[in-house]
Amino acid sequence: MRIAYICADPGVPVFGKKGATVHVQEIVRAFRARGCQVELFAKRVDCEPPPDLREVPLHRFEKPDEELPALLDHAGPFDLVYERYSLWSFSGHADVLEVNAPLIEEQATYRLLTDRERAERVARQVFSAAKVIIAVSRGVADYLETFPEAHSKIHVVPNGVNPRRFTPMPAPTMPSERFTVGFLGNVKPWHGLPVLQEACARLKDLRLLVVGDGGTGRVFPEEVPGLLASMDVAAAPYPPLDHFYFSPLKLYEYMAAGLPIVASRIGQISEVVENGVTGLLVEPGNAAELAAAIERLRGDAGLRKRLGAAARAKALRDHTWDAVAQRILELAGAQVAA
Repeated sequence: MRIAYICADPGVPVFGKKGATVHVQEIVRAFRARGCQVELFAKRVDCEPPPDLREVPLHRFEKPDEELPALLDHAGPFDLVYERYSLWSFSGHADVLEVNAPLIEEQATYRLLTDRERAERVARQVFSAAKVIIAVSRGVADYLETFPEAHSKIHVVPNGVNPRRFTPMPAPTMPSERFTVGFLGNVKPWHGLPVLQEACARLKDLRLLVVGDGGTGRVFPEEVPGLLASMDVAAAPYPPLDHFYFSPLKLYEYMAAGLPIVASRIGQISEVVENGVTGLLVEPGNAAELAAAIERLRGDAGLRKRLGAAARAKALRDHTWDAVAQRILELAGAQVAA
């Protein structure tokens, strides 16, 4: 089966150091693991591909609406065209459209939206043309439901993790004798890092390891396992948000790494982390409660071990990219090897 994967978002390098980069690469890997031949069509490529993806054909473009149709026709025919939704791109070719966020609202809230009318027009065109729309969370699905063009096409398929990246776990790349609370991700307004910093400031003799902007700087995906191995506890301290639509990659990577997790009780996180079983959930934005949960884990090595082991088992059982890809292919009506 031949699949064209399109990523026209100028903010998402298919090879690079962003969380979205991991998402693109792991979907491609999972499709290939099922015997599919995948070709990448991308606007942004920051780095050389990792060794296992070097043989994947890569077609680059600058103006998706003008260049993509000809590129697809020349490289095709394809059995399936899979596209990651971006704010301004409309190729009109996608069989399956992956939507990771309400991009129009995100752009208007956190950046600068210069032409909302055009952005909404493009969204309606994209949603109308797609045969299947994948939403990574119920929050994203609820947003999509506000577009009549998306009705009856929406399916929630949460993100996942590649457990092979964390088997076996490597040695810590930033070890410390101090108890280490870790955070994986670049600093964004919705990540709640100030709350985590406040919580850690309430505790003594503790190290906060931020992997990403504001800490180590952006890292390649292959560096993440060793950095997670440098943590004793991993945090996902999202603040209280009226519309929580995230399916955090960091959460699944923490789980696969066997780390005890402290996370906000909000949105999809509450569905993935079972309080007291695979992690500890706290009130969003409550630094005192977050500090108390961290201190509880610091004082109970047995609890840390139990939570971490249960989280890893759940990730391997329920949240792999292989399972995500299989579900996507099933929704697309594709017949592929299991």
